[in-house]
Amino acid sequence: MVVIPARGGSKGVPRKNILPLLGKPLINYTIEAAREVFSDEVICVSTEDEEIREVVEKSGLNVPFYRPLELAGDTAGTYEVLIHSVNFFEKNQKYFPDTLIVLQPTSPFRTGQHIKEALNQFSNSCEMVVSVKETHANPYYILREENRDGWLVKSKEGNFRTRQECPKVYELNGAIYIISVEALKKRNIGEFTRVKKYVMDEKSSIDIDSKMDWKIAELVLSDKEAF
Repeated sequence: MVVIPARGGSKGVPRKNILPLLGKPLINYTIEAAREVFSDEVICVSTEDEEIREVVEKSGLNVPFYRPLELAGDTAGTYEVLIHSVNFFEKNQKYFPDTLIVLQPTSPFRTGQHIKEALNQFSNSCEMVVSVKETHANPYYILREENRDGWLVKSKEGNFRTRQECPKVYELNGAIYIISVEALKKRNIGEFTRVKKYVMDEKSSIDIDSKMDWKIAELVLSDKEAF
């Protein structure tokens, strides 16, 4: 089962989920990627917003429910949103998924091929596969934090002279989460311990959270040969 969480509120780029990115609503990039792998019957957009629902249904994809408003605020957790979606399908559709594929609509460069490759990493032994990119902000080399005395110290101790000597470190890029429903019903994804990575390149990992991110996405889309 695919869940695309798309609430109406957004502070960095207001209404970003349905704003046209080079003429196409942002959320449509994710819907198209999901459709490369899955049928519409198992793709669910979770939203509380009427306008988002209208935009999604113009693409031909049915939105089966409105998300409760208490799950649409700034403090609403992803866990509760996913559990709500699973419960809806189990109760109303008699559909009992064993795996969730969560695709955030703010990742327009994630493709169906990426989803397929991430699915290949998933197995019964793991709780989640999550997409990542290699981070430039390596805590062994670049990142610093203040200690109790107010002095900057390394975020992670290590005796490395160059960045190349440091262990590779990854950051979540928000593009793909493949989750065991059985594990999700027991605990939040932040508590999972059996997690595998799926590595994506920097361009494919672009996540739109700010106006600058939006401008970068426009530039990449309009000049693909340069990237």
